[in-house]
Amino acid sequence: MTVASLVSPVLRSAAGGVSLLLRQLFDADTGTFTYLVADVASGEGVLIDPVFEQHGRDLALSRELGIALVASLDTHAHADHVTGSWLMHQATGCAIGLAAAARADNVTRSLVDGDRIRFGSRALEVRATPGHTDGCLTFVLDDHSLAFTGDALLVRGCGRCDFQQGNAHTLYRSITEQILSLPDSCLLYPGHDYVGRSISSVAEEKVFNARLGGGATERDFVIFMETLKLPHPGRLAEALPANMRCGKPRQVQAGAAVEPPSWAPVQRSYAGLPELRPTWVAEHVEQLTLLDVRTAEEFHGPDGHGPGSQLIPLPELESRLAEIPPGKPVVVVCHSGSRSALATQQLLKAGLREVANLHGGLRAWEAEGFPIERTPPNPA
Repeated sequence: MTVASLVSPVLRSAAGGVSLLLRQLFDADTGTFTYLVADVASGEGVLIDPVFEQHGRDLALSRELGIALVASLDTHAHADHVTGSWLMHQATGCAIGLAAAARADNVTRSLVDGDRIRFGSRALEVRATPGHTDGCLTFVLDDHSLAFTGDALLVRGCGRCDFQQGNAHTLYRSITEQILSLPDSCLLYPGHDYVGRSISSVAEEKVFNARLGGGATERDFVIFMETLKLPHPGRLAEALPANMRCGKPRQVQAGAAVEPPSWAPVQRSYAGLPELRPTWVAEHVEQLTLLDVRTAEEFHGPDGHGPGSQLIPLPELESRLAEIPPGKPVVVVCHSGSRSALATQQLLKAGLREVANLHGGLRAWEAEGFPIERTPPNPA
């Protein structure tokens, strides 16, 4: 399945032919926005400002949509959260992109003003926008219809200038010359927000940004920024050193949480559900308990069931947990993977750890050519 096949025909029609896929993701703990941007035709994409703790979510979404990540990009070396770029590089082989001025370790693609990051037929233009930090970058889409501004320009605000090479004069010039010089219609996607503002535009910020809009001068801006009295970010001591390694843990085994469980190559869906593909399950079926949660009529009916499956219908699962054999991992099965998803959640909540949903259910199992047992109903 490709990205192109997942884009709604209604959306295609309304947009006159969709060429770009954009997903805005959010980390509530740090107020951080992460962006997944992809060229629909080729399926290539980039991830912007990933968060370490959200790696599983970001990886699952890119896999579900069939996106081949070209690069994981950071707008700067963050002081309030640890980037997930190194984890994404390990998982997908994508480049790690960060400003050369940041002088961080593990960068595989050092970025400078004027660079272009290509993904499929599209590209992001790199604009240097220092002032919050020396290494701040803004990524502008090739047609100048949207830009990812990081912490340089926020919705009705901007990044602070009181530490980490900050300079209010520099930031004012960066914003006015590199961002607000874009077309008024250009949509602006910030790196952070803490009250639910997720998008703005050049026209809006020129008029309504209290720090530099509405005709404010550089002097106005500098006095405003120098008068701010803000506490240092709570995770500064942890985040900044980690981001100077692009998120690589000091000891690689510290990142073990992002590795699949040792019992199977489990992958988390974008919904957060542990899943296994039919091929692996078929190869290891003798070491697993296949738990079918359909009705008895379905189990014994024309659709059949997986070899050696145990039947416990979903409505009865909570009361019959003791019937599940101990000592074997459990793979939960239904027709399409829907009811088994709920059953998987119930088993995890009950304390079982080696549990996963069969991705795609019996439909996918049979479509891939794996055996189905069909038995007559039990008269009892």
